[in-house]
Order: sequence, then structure tokens, then C-alpha cells
Amino acid sequence: MVSPPTYQALKDIKLTTVRKAISADSYRRSAIQTFGWYAFDLALYLGLMYGVFAVHAWWAKLLFGLGAGCAVAFMFVWAHDAAHGALFESDWTAEVLGTLFMLPSLNMYRLWCHGHNRVHHGFTSLTPVDWIWRPLTPAQYSELPWHRKLVYRLERTPYACALHYLSKVWWPGMVTYKPDKESRDRLGYNVDKMITLLFALSFSTVAWVWGGGIVGVIAAVVLPFIVFNYFIALFVYLHHTHPDVPFFDHRPEWSNTIGQVYCAVTWRCSRVSELLIHNIMIHVPHHVDPRIPFYRLKRAYRELQRDYGEYMHEYRFRFSTVRMIFARCKLYDYETKTWYSFREAAAALAASPRGR
Repeated sequence: MVSPPTYQALKDIKLTTVRKAISADSYRRSAIQTFGWYAFDLALYLGLMYGVFAVHAWWAKLLFGLGAGCAVAFMFVWAHDAAHGALFESDWTAEVLGTLFMLPSLNMYRLWCHGHNRVHHGFTSLTPVDWIWRPLTPAQYSELPWHRKLVYRLERTPYACALHYLSKVWWPGMVTYKPDKESRDRLGYNVDKMITLLFALSFSTVAWVWGGGIVGVIAAVVLPFIVFNYFIALFVYLHHTHPDVPFFDHRPEWSNTIGQVYCAVTWRCSRVSELLIHNIMIHVPHHVDPRIPFYRLKRAYRELQRDYGEYMHEYRFRFSTVRMIFARCKLYDYETKTWYSFREAAAALAASPRGR
């Protein structure tokens, strides 16, 4: 007799029950840490941008642009926490500061809140709703035209994963997203789009005039945008994809607690790395309750481990582990909860009655 999967024990446990394991201290906001990290991220970004405009060698401009892309990713994590209500009591303060910090990534604060807070956090790993890094089945992949197969293959490599965020989130979920005409958020979404467009055009003009022409635009605007997309695509992929972590396509077999506890993965990095990326890879407590400030996530994680450690996935960040996950997690069988490589999927399809 096959024993039920471990995560089934979480199905009847409410997420509010899991949150009781987290102490009040883990929710305590600190103005010093909140604004201190805001100042650090901003100073890092401006310092690297100064390098883009100050140096004359094209290769040095590009190096500063690469560094600025890392700073843009750090800023975005701060803004992401603000968008969850983790840093401020005031939604207005969170939106103003969060919007400013999302501008270099060319992301729109309110549209990010819609897709990330409501959809991803509300239905984590339930693929009919949460489309982020939704894996295809072998049969679905086999029916794709060649160009879509190529994009899917590129996305699921550690070197071109940024394509996923660009083509599945940023472009359709922000740039071209059109809410219902009756939506109360319609005006706010359009205002955010205009603010981002004005920033992109004005900053590109500044970079062209004072940053060295086309090289300045690439180093100050395009390269940081690409680097950010790589960071966020890789982070979100690793947050929820692993050979031991399931995805679901049927609501009855999924629950909110399973999605937030079992389907979120924690990655431990060096202390410096965790500080710079604001503990975003300590992901389980963030999913259990996004209101926990990033500088309290380690504490909350230790508290959750005491009661729910057997249901949580933790790994050490190593490039060999990252490559293993990308190699194994290409296509997915939702019925058997089995991951396939492309080669394994082709063999399984050939052996099935439909493939003969």
C-alpha cells in the first residue's frame, strides 16, 4: 500500500494555525533597519550609476552597469516587502517609496501587487491560477510549435531564465495588462505605467546625452534591467522548483497551507549574500506570512522549524545544486507528481499508448 505524500498532513491545517508558531517579535518593525537598508541600497545604486557616467572606457561603463543591475535587484526586494505591508503601517508611504525603488527595474508597483500578492501568494503552486514557473506536461510540450519549444527550453536553463520573467510576467502582466473597464484599480495601473514610461524615456535621454551615447543607455538602463530580470527569474524559480517539491493542477488536492509551507523552498547563502538580498531566499516564513519584515525572517524561520520543520525544504545554495534542478525539472506529470528531463519525457511519451 502506497503511503500518502508528506504534504497531505498539512491539508487540514489552517494557515492561521501555522502562523501561531511565529512570535510577535518576528513582526516588529524597525525604522532604523527599514530606512537604513533603503539608504544603503540607494547609495549603492547611485554610486554605481556615478561610475557609469564618470568613466569613459566602454567596458568600464558596462561593468558599472552590471553592478547597478545587482543594486536594482536589492532595491526591488525592499520594495517587494513594502508592497506586502511588512515595513510600514501606512500604505501611502509604502507605495511612494516602493514605486521609487521599482523604477530602475521598470516594474510597476500596483501591477506587481496585483500579480504577486493576490495571485502568487494567494494560490502558490496551484497552476491554473499561479502561472509563475508553471511547468508543462510532456504532452503539452510535444504539441508546441518549434519556436515556443525553443523559448521554453531556454527559460529552463540557469543562463537564460530571465526570459521567463520578461515573457510571462513583465510584458503580459504589466506592460500590456488591461484590467476590466469596471476595475477600481484601472486608473492606478495606468498611472503606474505612465510613471515607469516617463522614467525610462527621461533616464535614457540623460544617459544618452551625458553617459556616452548608446553605450551609456545600455550601461545605465538596459543592462541593469536585464540583470534584474535574471535575478528575479532565478530567485522565484528556486523558491518553488525542486525535484522534491510538487505542483498542482487540481484545487481539491491543494491547500493554502500546502502551498505556503511545503511548496516554498528556503536557500541558505553566505551571511553577506543574505544581507544584500534582504533574506529573500529564506522563503518559507515569507510565504506563511508576508507581513514579516525581511530583517525578521531568520527569527521567524527558526520558530516555524520547531513545529513544522518536517514539512519544510531547505538547501544550501551551490551552483552544482542549481544546475541539477534546472537539468531535472523540465516537464511535469501532475498526476504522479513526477519531474522529467526532456529526454526522459520523450521516452515516456514514446512508451505510452498515445505515443505509439
